[in-house]
Amino acid sequence: MAWPLTFWATAEPWPGPGWQRLFRATWPSYRHWYLREGSAARPDLGTAHLALTAHMPELMPAWERLVGLADGNRIASRLLTLYNPPAYLAGCSQAVYRRGSPALVRNYDYAPLLLERVVTDLSCTGRRIVGTSDCLWGLVDGMNDAGLAASLAFGGRRVVGQGFGIPLVVRYLLEVCGTADEARRTLARLPVHMAYNVTVVDGTGDFFTAHLGPDRPPVFTVVPVATNHQADHPEWTVQARVTHSVERHAALTALLADPGLDVDALADRFLLPPLYATGWAQGFGTLYTVVYRPVERTVEYRWPGSTWRHSLDDFHSGQHVAQLDAQVPI
Repeated sequence: MAWPLTFWATAEPWPGPGWQRLFRATWPSYRHWYLREGSAARPDLGTAHLALTAHMPELMPAWERLVGLADGNRIASRLLTLYNPPAYLAGCSQAVYRRGSPALVRNYDYAPLLLERVVTDLSCTGRRIVGTSDCLWGLVDGMNDAGLAASLAFGGRRVVGQGFGIPLVVRYLLEVCGTADEARRTLARLPVHMAYNVTVVDGTGDFFTAHLGPDRPPVFTVVPVATNHQADHPEWTVQARVTHSVERHAALTALLADPGLDVDALADRFLLPPLYATGWAQGFGTLYTVVYRPVERTVEYRWPGSTWRHSLDDFHSGQHVAQLDAQVPI
């Protein structure tokens, strides 16, 4: 009743042989995903390249490097822009802790076979970053050397439009922003292709949760909690019910209101229901809990029975075998 899952840490600040190994190992699956609706459903290379150049010009040298490491593969070149990718859903719960030293705590809920399981310090602009890799160079969560931490959660709306996949948006925020205020301004101008919630906190404790979508302007809130719906009432009620989005949001709100709860106790509660999910076979199980501490510049991954710590200032390659525990009491 326990699922073993191996995670890797890859210390390679600029894309090189380590990234190329990741690409070659995962490319058949990514290619299948990207072309699942046919090549014509995805932007041509010229359109995708123009969009990336217009909205995230600071990433262009790294994109060109990745294309070279992918042997110039034109489909890979299109995918790596993450412009108008296929739709995809992930669960996730996230909360900002602000008593004393701020922290961002989150659960990532998804299917085990669809997770890269790579913790990376890849940098595209020279800024040090540690985070959880997705879509080959995007991030589902991470923190930079300015003390800015960010994570994403699906926003619970079925709308799909013109814009970037959210993992690259999170990458871009951490590459070019040093404060929560800078991240607000950056998110306000970036088009996203689906509804997502992005929670951001910096070392001063300034924070926000942004409700993003391709069909309306972003809404920035000072709510320190995000799950898988936007505003007070879920729009996609079936998805919210299946994933217990409202219940998880309420549980996190109550936890943060407890004056005696410290950040470690909060992180422990992420490993218990209703925050900890066990539907891995259905694509909605908790794959890890992570705690980002911007002032201490540390990252701590947690599972039932094990912890894996990293430091932004002393990051090393390695691996960790985690157990996804189906015996968590419900």
